[in-house]
Amino acid sequence: MGGDYAPEQIVLGAVLAAASPGFRGTLILVGDPGQIQPYLRDYPGGVPSNILIHPAMDVITMEDKPAEAVKNKKDSSLVVACRLVKENQADAVISAGNTGAAVAASLFAFKRIKGVERPAIGCQFPNKNGRFLLLDAGASPDASPHQMVEFAELGIAYASRVMDKPNPKVHLLNIGEEPGKGNAWAKEAHDLLSHYDWFAGNVEGKDMFHNKMDVVVCDAFIGNIVLKTAEGVGEFIMDGIRSAVPQGPGKILFLPLKSALAPLRKQVDYAEYGGQPLLGLNGICIISHGRSNARAIKNAVLNAAHAVENDLVGAMKSRMEETQKGH
Repeated sequence: MGGDYAPEQIVLGAVLAAASPGFRGTLILVGDPGQIQPYLRDYPGGVPSNILIHPAMDVITMEDKPAEAVKNKKDSSLVVACRLVKENQADAVISAGNTGAAVAASLFAFKRIKGVERPAIGCQFPNKNGRFLLLDAGASPDASPHQMVEFAELGIAYASRVMDKPNPKVHLLNIGEEPGKGNAWAKEAHDLLSHYDWFAGNVEGKDMFHNKMDVVVCDAFIGNIVLKTAEGVGEFIMDGIRSAVPQGPGKILFLPLKSALAPLRKQVDYAEYGGQPLLGLNGICIISHGRSNARAIKNAVLNAAHAVENDLVGAMKSRMEETQKGH
């Protein structure tokens, strides 16, 4: 029931996902049946049989304080959905609502994987060589330098199991490539990461989008600014291109440009990635953009299913166990 366009776009996205050829699971729509059912009844293609409704009559709003809301609104759609995963009635939860509440509810329900001090939100970014994962994009601000090692291990697990990247390498986001660059925090993080053979050194923000990248780690405060700045710049560029195209008969001359830009538009559209995984917990949570439309929700569902099928939680546990043995 969370998100700018809930429940309509959430429900329609779920229907699209449930009908996708590659989806073999069941979708549980958690929320007020009275608000959900009209969108299912009116769906022109018919409702897939693998969609269920689980009632939850409360909603956590964007104005609610996350920890308080999770504690006091036990019948909210978010808290109930997380509880279904905890009780093994579901394998993953997807939310387009209050991000802080999604983190708090998942953390309370699933608990951290042994060896993980703080969870991290991973965000897929496009670049010239494909896609890379940046974390933390918003879950744990003020993370310590040694927690960058945890984030790196979690990112490696996700990149290899979900993004199909063999032997992924990790970069540290910094103001320069040289080991001695950055503030005291960045220098200490670099020193700690340099003990691992998967560490590929520092990377500057501008180079993330040009060089081959697998995983980039940073503090959540920095990561969230990078995420929202990149979104804004992408939208600014696409809007500028659209506004430069004249209206009227002359518009036909720009049709070749439209087809040429289609791949770029797809690359920078957040709906293509669906949502961002909350990594480091004993359960899968995908946090979708508050503006998510049906296509974004569909892709979030398919990404969650891919993570379940490839045992993302098991991969994260194995990475953390190996790290603890080595140190």
